Amino acid sequence: MKQINTALLSFGMSGRVFHAPFINLHSGFHLAGSWERSKKHIQEFYPGVHSYDSLEAVLNDDSIDLVVVNTPIYSHFEYAAKALKAGKHVVVEKAFTSTVSEAEELKAIALEQNKQIAVFQNRRWDSDFRTVKQVIESGVIGNINEMEIHFDRFNLELSPKKHKEEPNPGAGIVRDLGPHIIDQALYLFGMPEAVFADLRITRPNSIVEDSLDILLYYPSFRVRIKGGYIVKEALPAYIVHGTKGSFLKSRADVQEADLQKGLTPDAPNWGTEPKQEEGLINYVAEGETIRKRIETLQGNYLEFYNGVYNSLTQNVPMPVTVDDGIRVMKIIEAAFKSSEEKRVISVTD
Repeated sequence: MKQINTALLSFGMSGRVFHAPFINLHSGFHLAGSWERSKKHIQEFYPGVHSYDSLEAVLNDDSIDLVVVNTPIYSHFEYAAKALKAGKHVVVEKAFTSTVSEAEELKAIALEQNKQIAVFQNRRWDSDFRTVKQVIESGVIGNINEMEIHFDRFNLELSPKKHKEEPNPGAGIVRDLGPHIIDQALYLFGMPEAVFADLRITRPNSIVEDSLDILLYYPSFRVRIKGGYIVKEALPAYIVHGTKGSFLKSRADVQEADLQKGLTPDAPNWGTEPKQEEGLINYVAEGETIRKRIETLQGNYLEFYNGVYNSLTQNVPMPVTVDDGIRVMKIIEAAFKSSEEKRVISVTD
């Protein structure tokens, strides 16, 4: 099996939790190391790998095939462009870029360099979302009339990560939590016809938007995307109503929490939610109402890197393509415009 030599551009929370464990476990990848600025930690977790002192050191390493751009959002375009021009494939964290134009330019650079881009949207492989997707696609609740996707937290304190809380091209909830749930909506239903959004500042001392409410207009149904930091008692993360019934599902994927504890994706029962978090379905079949719990599918973020490996070795599309990333950025830009102008904004694929 050909191994893809891979370097991270950061070994903070993202690199340590969401990338390195999967790259290290996957037999098709070799974790070469990470760019580390001041704190040198990667060798404590992965002895023998490189701790690069600069971006240039990573890009000048001819052995590196794939670079994971997991730095603050405002830097994604610059670093991804440099990596592509250095002859590397790239995985870029969400939000893909700060603007649609940056995203489209990265696509053009990748085509010019004959390199590939994947956008890291690991929450397509959350246990809760996988279960929701299966229920919708099964048709058991009929044609979708409306859906809500929530990503809520309760925390009035500002993040110590200044790049998330101070005005810059990547700050705010829309580019932080927003890309997860926007991507999930587009993955399920494709691009909407229009967007209406209400983006607000709600926490004391916050100076960037920290509450999002985005309505996606499809020809025969609507999808509402909500997120905020002042939600003590959360609604189900997924509320789906169709012509035959409804499905409610909490956000209960355990992978992030288990990774934070130091567990690895080869642990027994990886990605298995507690049984009490099973979703509730209520539907009509042959004139009879059926109300029951639905067994949750397992989550597995390793599937993202399985897809990246297959793309780089078998010439199949990336699991989350550059075009997927561009579409999410189009919704984000439309949401900001809608909120500012207080009107519905048409969007195109």
